[in-house]
Amino acid sequence: MPNEVPLPKIRILVVDDHILMRIGLISSLNNQPDMEIVAEAEDAAEAITAFRTHRPDISILDMRLPSKTGIEIIDSLRREFAEVRAVMLSSYSSGHEISAAMQAGAAAYVLKSMPLSRLLDTIRRVHAGEVVCLPEIARSLAGRQASALSKREMDILVLMAKGMSNKEIASQLNIVGGTVKLHVSSILSKLGVLDRTQAVLLAVKQGLVHLD
Repeated sequence: MPNEVPLPKIRILVVDDHILMRIGLISSLNNQPDMEIVAEAEDAAEAITAFRTHRPDISILDMRLPSKTGIEIIDSLRREFAEVRAVMLSSYSSGHEISAAMQAGAAAYVLKSMPLSRLLDTIRRVHAGEVVCLPEIARSLAGRQASALSKREMDILVLMAKGMSNKEIASQLNIVGGTVKLHVSSILSKLGVLDRTQAVLLAVKQGLVHLD
């Protein structure tokens, strides 16, 4: 029988200023049959140089570095390269930081406290083209988004999830249709979606509202 050709490995850049964390990641990932570390870096300058040299499939970026943040590294790389698949690695589950990282173009956000298996699964999914939002991360985002909505906006979002039109919502809440329209526009903006359907789907997915 002819020898089987091995599948190409996922080529990874690891960026973390804590040497023990970096060494641990490199050892763990290199032990995976479908992964290999092609470069490592401890700060933004080294990370950008390493990316230019090696063009990794996946970049694992520490969120907080001494000079620049992981978000700033993504911004710098995306000015030069069309495709940057980054997994943000952080000790912090702040909804603000998660939102900022995902808006900057990170394909996933993983906490350092999570089991290694979660990181490995995330790397494989991102390499396959997915944008990954783990349940713990989704809950943090949902909390941030919920806190950004006013009580009236939450009331309207709940009624939107029930399929009510602006006119029906206005009647239910005893307000004018124009006010409902303004609130709906604000809800879409705060949730970062384009229409009512997307707003309801996101709200349901992240537990902001529940369908009957």
